[in-house]
Amino acid sequence: MLDIKYIKENREKVKEGCKKRGIDCDVSKILELDKKRKEFLGKIEVLKAKQNKLGKGDIEEARGIKEEIKKLEPQLQEIEGGLHSLLTSLPNIPQDDVPVGDESKNVVLRQVGKPPKFSFEAKDHLQLGEALDVLDIERAAKVSGSRFGYLKGDLALLEFALVELAMKTAIKAGFTPIIPPVFVRGEMMQAMGYVDTPEDLAERYYFEKEGLFLVGTAEQSVGPMHQGETFSEKDLPRRYVAFSTCFREEAGSYGKDTKGILRVHQFDKVELFSFAHPEKSKEEHQFLVSFEEKLWQALEIPYQVVQLATGDMSRPSSSTIDIEAWLPGQGEYREVSSASNVTDFQARRLNIKFKDKNEKPEYVHMLNATAFAVGRTLIAILENYQQKDGSIKIPKVLEKYVGKKEIKKPA
Repeated sequence: MLDIKYIKENREKVKEGCKKRGIDCDVSKILELDKKRKEFLGKIEVLKAKQNKLGKGDIEEARGIKEEIKKLEPQLQEIEGGLHSLLTSLPNIPQDDVPVGDESKNVVLRQVGKPPKFSFEAKDHLQLGEALDVLDIERAAKVSGSRFGYLKGDLALLEFALVELAMKTAIKAGFTPIIPPVFVRGEMMQAMGYVDTPEDLAERYYFEKEGLFLVGTAEQSVGPMHQGETFSEKDLPRRYVAFSTCFREEAGSYGKDTKGILRVHQFDKVELFSFAHPEKSKEEHQFLVSFEEKLWQALEIPYQVVQLATGDMSRPSSSTIDIEAWLPGQGEYREVSSASNVTDFQARRLNIKFKDKNEKPEYVHMLNATAFAVGRTLIAILENYQQKDGSIKIPKVLEKYVGKKEIKKPA
């Protein structure tokens, strides 16, 4: 959520920011409602002050004031509700260096590593996984429906190896490991800014009876951890590395990427999260991107780093940088990691602050990044490390965790 004071002082910038994101916003209406809110608050405060000064003998006057307050309060609630609705409809303002437009305007910042050249026709991960009997989509469909899969044998071991690599690397970098809940209360999911639109809501699994959402990423349950809390400045940045299973409806994507485990309803993920000082959040963003790159370089898989355009970012983000790995089975780069700086957008809704050197409370900046989206990382390994005989070499950095050097079909 944007600060009303910021909106007042940067009216044109907010309008321009919304325009860049292709979103209509009525800044004038927001400021008008805020003015009305203050007027009604002032009236009620004056009446209450007058009420407190009345003596015991002023019963009639006190009753009249009480009735007047009773009439004003519902009007104030309606104004506040309208203002809150308009404020939550605003996305975060994109940073100045973010390209404007849809995903076609995304900018490749750099490419690392060269796509492998095979002396044979490259297969995709589904062909490889099924031939090795380590991936079973057919039985998963029988049990759970479409867009699920069983990871079996060495592929399951490879998942645990990736999680251990990510966790150990993150801990060395100062992250605190955490396994968060996968259910989040409705008000917490809303505070994170991921159910503000019908399109966002359509991506979520919601349990109406309990008022709970299943997380689509660990970020959604790690971010609200410190709701209502105030950090000391010396405690920033506060970094977490979280493992969780994630759930997404994948609404509107039917017929697209339906083969295998590229786009599924359930997947595991290791997520990075940081509560940072506002003056250092850009630096923290770059740190998170460099950490992601360190992991992909360790796997020795070709990738490119992409700055997303305004129309391709999530609503809470002010800047998002993706990592796209080369997938030989598709002959293109595909997104495998993402790092976003959401500035104070979520912190305002969650009321998460820190005290500066003068003991003045300010909102923290919150950032998230992907260590490994496990399913997509497994796809990249299967396709980049495939051999002519159908076996899969295991990346050297993972050999000690898996306990072998290659995945072969069971005898």
